Amino acid sequence: MISRTWHGCVPLVHKQGFYDYELITGVVETKQTIGNIETYLEVIDQGDYAHFFLCSIWEDMAGIKKFAGNTPEIAVTYPKDAEFGLISDPLVIMQEVTSAKNPFESGMDL
Repeated sequence: MISRTWHGCVPLVHKQGFYDYELITGVVETKQTIGNIETYLEVIDQGDYAHFFLCSIWEDMAGIKKFAGNTPEIAVTYPKDAEFGLISDPLVIMQEVTSAKNPFESGMDL
């Protein structure tokens, strides 16, 4: 399995609007792509921004390419992202994983 994690942030004033938008774009699109095992969304407020982390778990690279195209390391963006003041990391993190469990629920106290 391979995890693919994207990060972006929006001003707090746009947090709820972007959250709703992300659910109907990135989350739905990944979940509907053949090869996707699971998709998780985490939102963390820091200062004046809400940070969004979208982690999708895939069977293999072929599934990721169905979603992201032939350059799967490049972030997938959507037409209305700019309306929310999105600052998107241009690259995503991909790594092999042994579990499809939610990576945002580590159970660790920091």
